[in-house]
Amino acid sequence: MAGKTVLVTGASGGIGRATALGLAERGAHLVITGRDHRRIEDAAVEIRAAGAEHVDVFVADLSVQSEVRRLAEEVLRSVRRIDVLVNNVGGFWNTRQVTADGLERTFALNHIAPFLLTNLLLDRLRHDAPARVVTVSSNVHRTGRIDFGDLQGERSYSGARAYSQSKLANVLFSYELARKLQHTAVTANALHPGLVRTGFGAEDPGRAQRLLVPLLRLFMKSAARGAATSIHLASAPDLELTTGRYFSDSKPKASSDCSYDEAVAAQLWRISGDLVGEGTQS
Repeated sequence: MAGKTVLVTGASGGIGRATALGLAERGAHLVITGRDHRRIEDAAVEIRAAGAEHVDVFVADLSVQSEVRRLAEEVLRSVRRIDVLVNNVGGFWNTRQVTADGLERTFALNHIAPFLLTNLLLDRLRHDAPARVVTVSSNVHRTGRIDFGDLQGERSYSGARAYSQSKLANVLFSYELARKLQHTAVTANALHPGLVRTGFGAEDPGRAQRLLVPLLRLFMKSAARGAATSIHLASAPDLELTTGRYFSDSKPKASSDCSYDEAVAAQLWRISGDLVGEGTQS
């Protein structure tokens, strides 16, 4: 990865931080984002110690669209090139929360943020191609469905349902992006990191999470192992032309049947574009 620049969102802890560390060890120039200034600066210190000569740090709350746009502007202005974008940021909330844009927070952070950021950086990715877009999803996408009649959970909300919907949206987004980029040298893939031992969802956990996570901790992956597939997709030379695929344990796997529904993917893209307004590719 020497000479390559990788932008990793949500890199202040967990899988994102481990992904950035792993890529730093491979010689990449890291661009990292986080919403907490102290935590993302601490991550930068560790990443530099791991071997990265250059680490650019940006602070932004990506659940807010104005913050995503500001981040994109700052990155485009100050970072010379982007070879890989790792859409890692994500969250889980058991109770329904609404962002400054009036969107349900899980949907806003897990799907709209990578959708908007990728679109805002797409011209640069094309210019710097061959380039890659790597989006962290989850196997819980298999239980998800895109409820176009209640995308924001206004009529009926479940934290688990909102999360699985957002992770299915990640896969649909990756496949649709791959189709839109099929005549370019920019690839788009999604992945399942596995069940990872991090503080994910601890801010507002559900009852099942509070009960099960302590019991499952011994069987969970470390953050470093959870980041392995993200690192593989970002760096493996033999994946330069691989696009529109879903990976788990660094190997291509079939995703859920509904994730291959092109009509649903196209509709989700159109609605997402309407929700963010200007700045997206058709």
